[in-house]
Amino acid sequence: MSNTMRQKMADTIRFLAADMIERANSGHPGAPMGLADIAVVLSEHLSHNPKNPQWINRDRLVFSGGHATGLIYSLYYLWGYGLSLEDLQSFRQFGSKTPGHPEYAHTAGVEITTGPLGQGVANGVGFAMAAKYMASQVNSETAPLINHKVYVLCGDGDLQEGVSYEACSLAGHHKLDNLIMIYDSNRITIEGSTDLSLSENIRMRFESQGWQVQEIDGHDFDAIDAALHTAKKADRPVLIIAHTTIAKGADKMEGTHHAHGAPLGAQEIESAKLKAGFDPQKSFFVDDAVLERFRCAIEKGDLAEREWKHRMLTLPLAEQNEAFKQLMEPDFSRIEWPVFDKADATRNTNGKILNAIAKAVPGFLGGSADLAPSNKTELNNMGEFPKGKNIRFGIREHAMASITNAMALYGPLMPFSATFFVFSDYLKPAARIAALSGIQHFFIWTHDSIGVGEDGPTHQPIEHLSQFRALPNFYVWRPADGYENVVAWKTALSMCQSPSAFVASRQNLSVLPASLYGDAAHGAYLLRREEGAELTLMASGSEVQLALDTAQKLSEKGAKVNVVSVPCFDLLIEQDQAYIDALIWPNTKKVAIEAARGMEWYRLADQVIGMSGFGASAPASALFKHFGFSVEAIVEAIA
Repeated sequence: MSNTMRQKMADTIRFLAADMIERANSGHPGAPMGLADIAVVLSEHLSHNPKNPQWINRDRLVFSGGHATGLIYSLYYLWGYGLSLEDLQSFRQFGSKTPGHPEYAHTAGVEITTGPLGQGVANGVGFAMAAKYMASQVNSETAPLINHKVYVLCGDGDLQEGVSYEACSLAGHHKLDNLIMIYDSNRITIEGSTDLSLSENIRMRFESQGWQVQEIDGHDFDAIDAALHTAKKADRPVLIIAHTTIAKGADKMEGTHHAHGAPLGAQEIESAKLKAGFDPQKSFFVDDAVLERFRCAIEKGDLAEREWKHRMLTLPLAEQNEAFKQLMEPDFSRIEWPVFDKADATRNTNGKILNAIAKAVPGFLGGSADLAPSNKTELNNMGEFPKGKNIRFGIREHAMASITNAMALYGPLMPFSATFFVFSDYLKPAARIAALSGIQHFFIWTHDSIGVGEDGPTHQPIEHLSQFRALPNFYVWRPADGYENVVAWKTALSMCQSPSAFVASRQNLSVLPASLYGDAAHGAYLLRREEGAELTLMASGSEVQLALDTAQKLSEKGAKVNVVSVPCFDLLIEQDQAYIDALIWPNTKKVAIEAARGMEWYRLADQVIGMSGFGASAPASALFKHFGFSVEAIVEAIA
């Protein structure tokens, strides 16, 4: 393609983005205009099919700088993903297909909701890792079914965020040669020049992490093209440092931080269009020849997918075909669920459940942030990533969760991530994105309360249950025994558009009696029922047995007490009022017991016996007694 046409295509992107932001009176013109030249050349290299955005062997394109939606939506319109010019004109308006930041499952073509800066870098690593695992399971030397690339567009802000450093370190460690990251190095942030806060050598940072690094002029079409050709042949992840000018093509605001996050203004846009040879009076204009060039993506992508399907039909190995089918169509009926009949820590029962699922479901894999022996997340005899199912994330909680989000959206994979519950603080942004995007990500968080013991208050989660229960579309399970743990997993596997968290104990928990009414799959059930009950005790996890023991003590004093186990508060409050009333009798005094902050329990309870401060360093038994989680203390508190 001639550079004259490339320039016209790039300027078309620039002015579409500028017009969108001007119409909305909101947005970020700088990055889209600065990246337009790169986007045009990248269009020539991408293998994707606008007619089928879910084709499994497509190249993934991740926009880590999600604020660059002027670029993103312009490309999806030009490539033919179903957006119209009217959609571009509705940019950032309520109900439009073009919201302020890209949202997965809202706009066709968007691979993942990147949200806060840095997430998309880790997401790109996650897509690349997912592809590596898939390839190890289904590829043969003569028929590579999975051989696509993952491209990430990022900026200065992304590389200042710690999550990107964590993720890129892991990518280099695994030599992810299917990952190409293009760094839009315009040296501008909101406050001004990057010199205000950044002086490190980015090239040396990435080379020390095992990446191949190239540096180019990000506005030189031939240099961009050559860099991409070289990157696709690399034996490790590649960083292309593209030196660009923010708001390239603008009149007076080109190269200034003022162009980062505000409309350019009508006069500035008109002057820029005139300088580029565009009609300054026309908004949202796309020349027919330009559109035809971009729309070649449809025919090119459709042909690429048809050729790929032909490879599928002529697979030389029946085993290869069967492996692909089992990954794409998991059969949960093959899971041999363990039965638990003795006291055990729920981290242990959870570990046995993980192994049962992993043995039966080829796409189920995961790992811990260097805590597998404590989290009990080792998948026994199932190998190491990329050929096996055990992923060693290292001490990188935030990157781990962001990587796993992308693995879950890759296609057929069902990943889990694990750490101590208190360290969920480090990955909260990724957990929130999982909930917002409807990602079936399984979070395993062990050491769930002051029961952590001697490690002390820095390692004892207090507010964390409340925090995650407050998160919409996020289901927190705190099982009280192995049975509840099994129910939790069966339910979570069926919830394809929601993340689930399994909050497990370090200490042994007793086996509970059978349900008298209700089902743990509905979030809660009745464990003890007395005619004429005047008191209902509610609890989760390790406090359920305490509630049963307290009820027995109160019964000896003549009180009539019901006990409700609530393994999933989030599911319980979704039930109809009749179900809730059948468990938590309205005419009883309602008391919740939980070794946590427990503020959310006031939605159901008259009294909450929980933590009012942080924990302490001591054996768990001493802590439970000190903080009032004993039968005697609870009887006294209720009275």
